[in-house]
Amino acid sequence: MATRLRGRPAHAPGPTFLAYTPNGRKLITVGLNGALRVFQHGSDDEPAVIDVVTDNHTAIAATNDFFVVGAEDGSVTKYSLLTNSMEQILVRCSLPVRDIALSRDGEWAAVASDELEVKVVNTRDMTRVMYLREQARPVKHVSFDVSGTMIAASCTDGIVYLYSLSSEQPQLVKRVDGLIKTLETDAEASAKVAWHPDGRAFAAPTATRDMQVVARSDWQRQKAFSGGHGADISAAAWSPNGALLATAGIDKTLCLWETRSQRMLKSFDDVQDAILAINWHPTDNVLSYTNNNGELFIREDFVPGDHAKHLKIALQPAPMNSDPLAEVSGNARKQVSDGAKSNGHRRNEDDYLDDLLGPDAMSEDGAGFIEDDDGAGYAEDLNRFGKRSAGAVNGRPPKRQTPHSIWQPQMHEAFQPGSTPWKGGRRYLCLNLTGFVWTVTQETHHTVTVEFYDRQEHRDFHFTDPYKYDKACLNEKGTLFSCRPSSQTQQRSVLYYRPHETWTARTDWRTQLPAGEEVTSMSLSESCIVATTTAGYIRIYSLFGVPLKVYRQKSTPAVTCASWRDYVMTVGNGPVGGDGMTRLLYTIENVKRDEICQSEDILALPQGVELRSAFFSEKGDPCIYDTDGVLLILLHWRTPGQARWVPLLDTKTLDRLASGKKEESYWPVAVANDRFHCIILKGGEEYPYFPRPLLSDFEFRIPVSATSAEEEEDKEATHQRSLEEQYVRSSLQHSLVQDLVDNTNATSAQKGEVPLMEREVDKVLLQLLATECREGEERGMKALEIATLMRDRTGKMLEAAGKIAVRFQRDILGDKIMQFAERRMVGLVDEDEL
Repeated sequence: MATRLRGRPAHAPGPTFLAYTPNGRKLITVGLNGALRVFQHGSDDEPAVIDVVTDNHTAIAATNDFFVVGAEDGSVTKYSLLTNSMEQILVRCSLPVRDIALSRDGEWAAVASDELEVKVVNTRDMTRVMYLREQARPVKHVSFDVSGTMIAASCTDGIVYLYSLSSEQPQLVKRVDGLIKTLETDAEASAKVAWHPDGRAFAAPTATRDMQVVARSDWQRQKAFSGGHGADISAAAWSPNGALLATAGIDKTLCLWETRSQRMLKSFDDVQDAILAINWHPTDNVLSYTNNNGELFIREDFVPGDHAKHLKIALQPAPMNSDPLAEVSGNARKQVSDGAKSNGHRRNEDDYLDDLLGPDAMSEDGAGFIEDDDGAGYAEDLNRFGKRSAGAVNGRPPKRQTPHSIWQPQMHEAFQPGSTPWKGGRRYLCLNLTGFVWTVTQETHHTVTVEFYDRQEHRDFHFTDPYKYDKACLNEKGTLFSCRPSSQTQQRSVLYYRPHETWTARTDWRTQLPAGEEVTSMSLSESCIVATTTAGYIRIYSLFGVPLKVYRQKSTPAVTCASWRDYVMTVGNGPVGGDGMTRLLYTIENVKRDEICQSEDILALPQGVELRSAFFSEKGDPCIYDTDGVLLILLHWRTPGQARWVPLLDTKTLDRLASGKKEESYWPVAVANDRFHCIILKGGEEYPYFPRPLLSDFEFRIPVSATSAEEEEDKEATHQRSLEEQYVRSSLQHSLVQDLVDNTNATSAQKGEVPLMEREVDKVLLQLLATECREGEERGMKALEIATLMRDRTGKMLEAAGKIAVRFQRDILGDKIMQFAERRMVGLVDEDEL
């Protein structure tokens, strides 16, 4: 199919810029006039127009839900893509804005202007602003890396400044000098850094009109894309999988390059004006660009047919010296020594050849292109490259190995609640309502930082960590760390506890585990420290380092643990289910009283769903959060054999996801104040990001029933479903409080919660009763059943129920309610009957 060039006069003649949303559904353009245009991808309809009071727009960046625009008046404004209207002004600069970049999760916007400093503002809370101030002249371009933890600032002094966002204040990591050209902020030529999608490197335009690749690991120059332009480069962009690069020059040239060989695939000679911005469509073979004449061009089938297969292959590595197909994050493959397939892993060269040559070029047995169609046997004994083995050539029959496999169950890996994996040389060791602990690798050592939300109560601290701690716990009393053993330094696994306050000279303590033993998970409560180890032991210490207990866990290997005061919950691998996965078993015990509450009970997880986190609520009830986004709490857990997991919230049913336009998940933090506290993860993110994310909280909503489309339009039916959910939820909360009072030395305040919760349950039942009475006499039997569920034994609530029936002229119902009330008062109603 021939390339079809579509030019659209989007704005008044002058500099024009564009941005695709990450999902590729919309394309937004800005220019000199006071109108912003939102194009629907694949549609020939006229774009949506957002009229604004500003003009001379100079920069734009977009997410799926909103976009941010900068202007010459120094304003940076956020617009909603859901309503096509302005939301707020994020930040103001005293001089013209030159460039805007959004982090991948859309949480932070970096703003470059003619001011000396770069502002990095939070898109949800504009009061949170960070500043990049190491450069001596204004910055022309800013670029976030793939992880959103590093910013490249292309300064007009010809230096690229690399900042790390791993702390509250950005830290300058590197100055790359001699790479980009010295430019004015309003120049058509570009000095913008384009990070490769694999995250290992970036490319930048040079004074010699090339695109030079620079490695992130050592900031050294690697391969270069040369010879394509006769004037300065004005725009560049990697394809979504990093296999291709598009560049444009102010000499009205547009070039398409292959990343692996740095070979120019095609040069387009139909460009009429200098291109200022280039964007690839995230999924389709479409490239869009804007120029200096207010025009938008959408090139369909931009990559020619012979090379279009480059867009369909997996993420490709950045072009490095002596590293043609290095393994990269998100595209790593295990190398197999004999070059053949093993356990589903293949070499990168095999994937590259298959993607370029097609699936029929080489079949699974390696000889798909040779067929023994005449039965002569010449295709036998061929290796995966279509050649005979050495034994076959010498006349010896090849030795055939009998295929066999040993079945092994799939075990649940151990994890530390609140901990994240390494990302960009940093990771969170702990995240909860008290604060957070994070660490940064410095090759020979780590740097650990502990920060608190309540800084009036506790002071933040950080320290150099030669032990390289990989796990941490944090509460109001102290911080607990552990590290892995090291064969190089002969270091054993260490537990380290540091209290926040002490009235003695000795403030902290360490203890070493026996040789070869490693901590797999640990927890910290107000009274004890718990650690599960690779030896199958559960080790319990006091807060002052006194070993209290050591015993072997029944369900091994251990998965995780949690604690609250004297209660400890441990989770481990149990028997194998029908799907080949081990079933998780949990045990809850009281360390102080040395009694088991629940012993090796099954953790309630559906097939294919895994445990994401385990913790105790603020009131001391065990909670779990699974990979399906469901939060569950354990009911009746203090009574052996009576425990059951009850869903408190299914995050997939949240109202914010009802439209289907948001793609987000939730990182569990805590259950407190009858709410689920979490961190919202945008897009495909699986773990919290840097800088420190904001905490969000949601009300509990037990998934009692789904609301049909007809019921959504019926407000009365929707109200009734809400009341039914409130009844189930308040009954659950009443049971939790009742269990606490019945099984512990409860305080007077805790005992006082029981009648309050009973009253809340009965209030909801009264509202449900009124709803049934409003529907008519035919709902009388259900209304009577609702009345019998009331828990008040004084008769006041039943009396109120009778009055409600009378008010709606349900005389028969009112008589039956009063009869039931009289029977209950004289003790004729059996408790089991209720």
